[in-house]
Amino acid sequence: MVLKAFLKEDTAIVQLVIFDDQYGATFIYCSPVLILICLDQIRRQQEAELKLLEEETVRRVEEAIRKNVEESLSSEEIRVEIQRRLEEGRRKLLDEVAAQLEKEKEAALIEARQKEEQARKEKEELERMLEENRRRVEEAQRREALEQQRREEERYRELEELQRQKEEAMRRKKQEEEQERLNQMKLLGKNKSRPKVSFALGSK
Repeated sequence: MVLKAFLKEDTAIVQLVIFDDQYGATFIYCSPVLILICLDQIRRQQEAELKLLEEETVRRVEEAIRKNVEESLSSEEIRVEIQRRLEEGRRKLLDEVAAQLEKEKEAALIEARQKEEQARKEKEELERMLEENRRRVEEAQRREALEQQRREEERYRELEELQRQKEEAMRRKKQEEEQERLNQMKLLGKNKSRPKVSFALGSK
């Protein structure tokens, strides 16, 4: 029987044992740690190979696509199709821009009409306020004029009353004076109509 033992570097830990039995069969024993290490190495190697394979696949696919695109672009039909799509995209963009401009124009017109309507309402409101103020001023002036007229008429009536009272007093005074004069004349008349009394003095 042949026995081979592999130790861990710088240790006495047995990691791998290979031996042959008397029948010529070969047996291998690995420690669990070595198995994990080997599996990790295998996994890393597989991941590296898979990554390389993916990168190579991507490179080949990109190269194939590039060649396909170059070949397609080199054909007249594709160039015509690209030109058609460009023209179609340009027309679509112009239509969208025109529609947007029309929409903005309509919005601007609506806003202008709204502002005009608002200005008209504000003007009407201002005119209404001015008219109301004018009416109030005229009403106040009218009332003041009526009050002034009433005061003047009252003053005039007072003056008339004073004049009437003055004239009445003068009239009464004149009547009294006339009556006094008549009374005096009556008294004088009575005195004139009395018989004269003569006294004769006898002479001696």
